[in-house]
Amino acid sequence: MQSRFSEVSVFLLEEILVQVPASDLVHRCRLVSSLWRDVVDSASLWKRKCKREGLRPRDPASSPADWRLFYFLSQWRRNLLSNPRAEEGFNNWTLCSNGGDNWKIEPINPEHALPDETVQKYFVTSYSLCMKSQIIDLQKEGYSVRVLDEIRPDIVCSDWYAPRRDCGSKYEVCIQLLSAKHIVIQHFEPEPVIFPQWNDMEWKQMTHVFSGYGRGVRFVKFSHGGSDTQFWAGWYGIRVTNSSVVVEAERRARQ
Repeated sequence: MQSRFSEVSVFLLEEILVQVPASDLVHRCRLVSSLWRDVVDSASLWKRKCKREGLRPRDPASSPADWRLFYFLSQWRRNLLSNPRAEEGFNNWTLCSNGGDNWKIEPINPEHALPDETVQKYFVTSYSLCMKSQIIDLQKEGYSVRVLDEIRPDIVCSDWYAPRRDCGSKYEVCIQLLSAKHIVIQHFEPEPVIFPQWNDMEWKQMTHVFSGYGRGVRFVKFSHGGSDTQFWAGWYGIRVTNSSVVVEAERRARQ
């Protein structure tokens, strides 16, 4: 009878606590008593909290090893790049190469919009190499050493790029995972994408997932740009916008 009563008490307590904000659970409720601590630390509570707030694993058949960690990483999931759509000029970007007539920002032609029609501007390159970069401090963004070194969640990087129809162009991207001393731990730098003159001028998406990287990652350096290939004065080179770097809440399934 006593055991049954305890089970009911724990169930009712969990039913109440699942409605409490996560920060209060960890910093306040957990300190009330050993029973409350055990309930707050339980996988059951965080699994229910994830379900309640619509946070689900990518693979419905899988189950996160740590539901509380999955909850917080899901809540933190966001684009870590600042000003990816040129809405604030060149703020937060370092112009590493500013060749030709330099970088420029232009409005998107509605007839050639991105799939995400909320994107209204892009960065455009000139007739000599234009590259810009941004460095993300993962610890300043809230990711602890334990998360970065023990969990090592996937880091998903994306970029959108497009040529002009009437001018050939070149697109380049380089993304690096860096240590605290800015030593490269892992990097992604594919061959440049070359577009001929008189192309379809459609927007293309580049996506890369850093998975299973080593310990010590503290920064992500995202660099991209290019040029036109016909050396026309003005801004006829590759266009880039809507870039993103996202720390996922889990690792993707290993092949």
